[in-house]
Amino acid sequence: MIVPSRLLLAGVGLFGLTILTSVGAAGVQGGAQSPPPPAQAAPAPAPAAGYVGSDTCVLCHTDQENSLEGTAHAQVLNPRSLAAAYGCESCHGPGQAHVDDDAKGNIRKFAQMTPVESSQTCLTCHNRGEHAGWEGSAHDRRNLSCTTCHSVHSPQSPAHQLVKATQTQLCATCHRTQVAKTERAVAHMPVREGKMACTSCHNPHGSTENVKALKTGHSVGELCTSCHAEMRGPMLWEHAPVRESCTTCHDPHGSSNDRMLTVRMPMLCQRCHVATRHPSSIYDKDEITVNKSNRMFGRSCVNCHSNVHGSNHPSGQFYMR
Repeated sequence: MIVPSRLLLAGVGLFGLTILTSVGAAGVQGGAQSPPPPAQAAPAPAPAAGYVGSDTCVLCHTDQENSLEGTAHAQVLNPRSLAAAYGCESCHGPGQAHVDDDAKGNIRKFAQMTPVESSQTCLTCHNRGEHAGWEGSAHDRRNLSCTTCHSVHSPQSPAHQLVKATQTQLCATCHRTQVAKTERAVAHMPVREGKMACTSCHNPHGSTENVKALKTGHSVGELCTSCHAEMRGPMLWEHAPVRESCTTCHDPHGSSNDRMLTVRMPMLCQRCHVATRHPSSIYDKDEITVNKSNRMFGRSCVNCHSNVHGSNHPSGQFYMR
């Protein structure tokens, strides 16, 4: 039996319409469903056993409520900061027993702790980098603690939370002689200008490489040549005092002599070079008033021995080239 083409097309169209209607109804039914609920934020973790939180601390210690603001200890995004841990109780210990105690004990009170105990609390975080050499350092052996130089709640300096306004003022409380030298006629100029400080050369937290708590290198010479690179060897003709230590001739903190020399020339040179090639009695009146010794005026010995730090000239064994 032959089906007319018009009937065939009508049947195909009716079948397609039925499918579309079914799909549309399913879409409407699916759209009528309520959207899934938004994800709920995870509740804040409850304080660990024995901890009460910083909000409880400031109920009594109101003067310390904002004392950490603007300091490294208040950086919540830093996982090693106090604000990201237990706040006040990160240093002072769990506070529940302290809150329950009428005598207000059972808490770390740094003013009543020994220097070693106080520093050990700080070293739980500050034990890397430039702080790695604190234990056994010169300051640690003299029973100083971190709170001797730093103040967590009431710092006086804009950097490093020092108890004094500047590094120089802080170091001067103990190292008065060295700080006084920086005010002499000839001293490290950048120190007075504020471009250098004591910590430019020294690490007050100790060093694992040298006994002078130097910040760079294993010796005084390596530290000095980190800035004064033109004096760095090796030289073809080396001057023994230069190779051993710059402080043999120079006082790095300051001096009353030109070029921060420890002693005026030619007396500086004659501490080693006594009666060698030149008369040693150049201070008598005849040499000064009659003979006009060139070793008494101008730059003294370096009038001739200009390359006293060392020479690379084949004929420079006397440091004249």
